[in-house]
Amino acid sequence: MQQFRTLNTRGAIEMCSYQLKQWFYVKRPNEFVGREHYELRESDFSPQLSKNEVLIKSEYISVDPYMRIQQAATHSWEPPHPLNTVQGAVVVAKVLESNNDNFQPGDWVTGYIGWQTHAVVHGNELQTLDPEQADIKTALGILGMPGRTAWFGLMEAGKPKPGETVLVSGAAGAVGSLVTQFAIKAGCRVVGIAGSEEKCEWLKTLGVDVYFDNVGGMITDAALTSLNLRARVVICGQISQYNGGLDTPEVGPRFLHQLLYKRVSVHGILARDFTHRMAEMIEHVAPWVKAGEIEFKSTEVCGFEYLPDTLAGLFEGQNIGKAIVRVV
Repeated sequence: MQQFRTLNTRGAIEMCSYQLKQWFYVKRPNEFVGREHYELRESDFSPQLSKNEVLIKSEYISVDPYMRIQQAATHSWEPPHPLNTVQGAVVVAKVLESNNDNFQPGDWVTGYIGWQTHAVVHGNELQTLDPEQADIKTALGILGMPGRTAWFGLMEAGKPKPGETVLVSGAAGAVGSLVTQFAIKAGCRVVGIAGSEEKCEWLKTLGVDVYFDNVGGMITDAALTSLNLRARVVICGQISQYNGGLDTPEVGPRFLHQLLYKRVSVHGILARDFTHRMAEMIEHVAPWVKAGEIEFKSTEVCGFEYLPDTLAGLFEGQNIGKAIVRVV
């Protein structure tokens, strides 16, 4: 787990002073996450930059389902997010001050900075963004972690072929909405679902070659009974299980025999597995974005104070596409 530098005025001699706001994760949720699990702290600070450090101001902050996974009491892909630390998150920010030759005041950058309005970071932790090439907010979506997850999850784990049927759960979400469009680009018939018993019944009439699972639960139960011979299942997320199901999970999958009968391949994927191949994804996808051939949907909430509420809203289906908080 990356730790964040906590800013303070101790020993600072710079004349410029800034108002710092930070959301600290202070209480582990048992079920639904909400504002009560966070504490907003404010302070004045005048940072003094060391060599190669950069002072940034967050403009857009990402809110993602994985944050709830990190709040489990047990180890997942990493140790649980420690209490009394700034909530981790990717941000799009502007450079305010720089002691690094690679960055100038006014530059747009992105990095894993967390839920805080300002931060002093080493330049190695930042990537420069070019607003002339793409909307800077795409760095939190289609040209960021969700795009990487969707692209490599579908193309490498799902291995779609023209004419096949690709089923996407959570198809209106940040990843699912991109998987849907990438699958269409691959020449597939795409079926997107959001979740209801009626839709689960309808799934039983389908023949599915690739199931891209963002949801889990009853949707997956239904999908597993609808797979074609040698289908591929990509496990990307299980958002239906995150509130209350991480430390006390429900009974395991009840339809594994369907995987046996159909000789199905199941592949779990994490975005971090493909971080080193980000340029490869952007090479494929960025031209589609620039040409307007791929739509980047987002739900933008204005106000730093609404970050915990926006996270809670992910599990109530309040967002379409990528959830982003604009710092105002």
